[in-house]
Order: sequence, then C-alpha cells, then structure tokens
Amino acid sequence: MALTDSGIRSVLSGFRLEGTCQGIKEMHSGNVHATYHLIYGPESENRDYILQRINTYAFREPQKMMENIVGITSHLRSRITGQGQDPRRRVLEVIPARNGDLLYADPDGGCWRVYRFIAGASAYDTTDPEKFYQVGRGFGRFQKLLIDYPADSLYESIPYFHNTRRRFDQLIKAIDEDTAGRVGQTKNEIDFIFDRRKMLFRIVDLIENGTLPLRVTHNDTKSNNVMLDQSTGEALCVIDLDTVMPGSVLYDYGDAIRFGANRAKEDEADTSLIGLDMDKARAFTKGFTEETNGFLTREELALLPLGISVMTGELIIRFLTDYLMGDPYFRIDYPEHNLVRARAQAALLRDIENRENELQQMVNGLLR
Repeated sequence: MALTDSGIRSVLSGFRLEGTCQGIKEMHSGNVHATYHLIYGPESENRDYILQRINTYAFREPQKMMENIVGITSHLRSRITGQGQDPRRRVLEVIPARNGDLLYADPDGGCWRVYRFIAGASAYDTTDPEKFYQVGRGFGRFQKLLIDYPADSLYESIPYFHNTRRRFDQLIKAIDEDTAGRVGQTKNEIDFIFDRRKMLFRIVDLIENGTLPLRVTHNDTKSNNVMLDQSTGEALCVIDLDTVMPGSVLYDYGDAIRFGANRAKEDEADTSLIGLDMDKARAFTKGFTEETNGFLTREELALLPLGISVMTGELIIRFLTDYLMGDPYFRIDYPEHNLVRARAQAALLRDIENRENELQQMVNGLLR
C-alpha cells in the first residue's frame, strides 16, 4: 500500500540526502517494491534520488541482498573507471542511511533504501528494435564486466530463483493447499504446465550435468532494467540488482526476449494480440552477443532459444502459484491480475513453440 506524501517524507530523514525534497512521484513500473522518485533539484544537477520500500516477503534477508548490490556496484565502478569512463551514470550508487547502514527501518517495520537518480536517462517497458538492441548490449556488457567477479561470494537473495523444478514443486503445493480457493478456475493453465514439464526442467538438468556453466547473472532482464541515454540512445546502466546471483546466461537471454520481444503487454488480457516480434528478438540477440562474444561457450550459444521457452514457462508457474496463494508476491491491480498474467505467458509460449525452427536458425548463424 502506497504511503502518503507526509509518510514518505518522514522516511527521508533516515538517509543522508543533500538538499530539500521538492516533490515525490510514485513509479509504477515494478511488480515487487514500492518505488518513488524524489525530486531534489534541477535534473541537470543530478541531485534526485530513488526511494524504495523493499518487499520483505519476496526478499527475506534484505541486508544480505544489499551487501550483494554494494559488492557488485563497487566492482562495476572499478571496471568502468579502469576503462576511462565516468561511472556516475553507468552504475547504481547506493545512498546509506544516516547511521551508516545500507537500509533504513521505519517505526512500522518498513524496510527502505535509496539510490542516486540517473539523470537524462530512461527505461522502457516497450521498445523498438533499435532500443532493444541497446538493451541487449547493456545486459551483455553487464555480464562481461562481471566475468571475473566471484560468483560463489554472492548471497542467493531468492534461493533457487530460476530452479524450475523447485518452482514446479511450489505450484504443486499451492494446488494441494488451494489457500485462496482458486484451483477450480485454473485447470487449463495447470494442464498446460504439466504437459511441458520435461522442457521446463532442461536448463536445471544441463547445469547439474556440467553442460552449462554458472555465471554472475542479473536474473531479471526486463527491458526496463536498462537505462538508455535520452540524447544518444546508448545503454548506460543496468538497474534492479536484487536478483544478481549465480545463474545461467540462458536465463538472462531468455527472460529478456520473453519480456521485450512480446508484441503485447505482460498482462494483456486479449491473448490474440500476443506473440513474439522476431525483429526485436534479432536486435536483442545481436546486441547481447556482440558484448558477450569471446566468453560464451558454443553450448550456451546453441541453447539460447531454450532459455526463451523455459523462462516463459517459469513465469506461467510463478504467476499461477501466486494467484493460487492469494497474491502475496506480485503487486496486482485487480483480483484476477496474476491469472491474466499467467494466461498471457501461456499464449506467448505457444507462439514461441511455433517459431522454434526460426529461433534456432537465428542463433545458428552465431556458431559459424
């Protein structure tokens, strides 16, 4: 639930912020945290901030999550500086609380954090192929800069986040418990997922047998998690680092295509509008592989299309599980929102399956 303006201002006193807050705008692009743009001065002075109330149901150990983020951003800042670039607009900056902690706890138990606002940049829920190419470059460069970061030092902010076997087990539990009394409405969606179990478990199997390496991955590669320069269109900064953990490159690639190359919104109720935009898929693939060229294995490149199918199926499971549990994880705008999201992802997966050969041909050119 969004706080009042005065409630938010009472939180601001807990952070080391420069100047006086002149305005507060709630941002609605995320599904998990409550996010606010704090206006402190002219945009040209880059004095604004981003305030977030962390969803502690989703992230049970926010302190450890923030330690991950500080470690990652410090590494990125060092690498970017070493390349002769100014890191101020290319990496997130965490603003500490007044007591030096990374988080501020309000009297009601709310958990808050602040980042410096990146001026002159925008993130887009929907993109054209040119912008999506830059998003691909942004996420690819992110992985390249972190290639030498010790993945085993990262705390798993959401354990087994992309482990589709675990996700499937959680769905089974939600079906059995039927907490919200909604199982009867979801038989078609449940059958759809059950029919695709073998495909959904493949990346987990390939990691376990050593075919796919674990890397430092973002694990939530929506197009709106890359800030693009408003003047040049260049990818500047990857944001929303809560789920940076060890993972497979197939997760990052697949989730980016799933979200950014969908011709419709992630929660589109009219499933006839949903399908994969291949021009966008090619553009992202070009940008992503240009930046990751030289360290992805042949197996990773060949299996990139599998990531699209698995990640789309995983989102069906996640939205459906949340719906059956009474919507504790994702923010919703109406009671059936998560069910609509699950049905939209199912429609997208059907189209991806129909384009399997086309997608494979797209990446086969990378293997020559």
